Amino acid sequence: MVQEGEGAPGDGLIAPRRIPNPCLESPQRMDLHRELMFNQRIGKNVLNQKSELQKALSKHKEKQIMNQVREHRETPELERAIQERARRLEQAEQPTEEIEPGTNPTLQEVRARLRHAAPPASAH
Repeated sequence: MVQEGEGAPGDGLIAPRRIPNPCLESPQRMDLHRELMFNQRIGKNVLNQKSELQKALSKHKEKQIMNQVREHRETPELERAIQERARRLEQAEQPTEEIEPGTNPTLQEVRARLRHAAPPASAH
C-alpha cells in the first residue's frame, strides 16, 4: 500500500540523502576529537596548561599580594603614621651621632647650614 506523493523507489524518483561534510570526515578533525574526548574522560584540563615555572611564579606573586593586604589590614593608619615618624626621627638622629666628640655639635650644624645656603664659590 503505497500512498501517492511518497514515491516508491520504482517510480524513478531520486531518494534524498544527506550531503557529506568533508570537515567532519577529515582525519585531522577525527584525531583532534578523539584526543579531546580522551582528555575529558581522564579529567585532564587542556585549556589551562602552564609550565611549572609559570605556576610557581603566579603562586609566589599571589602570596606576596596576600601578605601585603594582610599587613595593610593589620596596622591601622595611625600606627603606620607613628611608625613612619619614628623611622624619620631615627634617621635624623643618626648623623648627629657621627659627629666627632671634640667638636661642638651646634657649630657643625651652623656650618652645614651655611654651606647649603651659600652660593658656590667661583674659582679664580
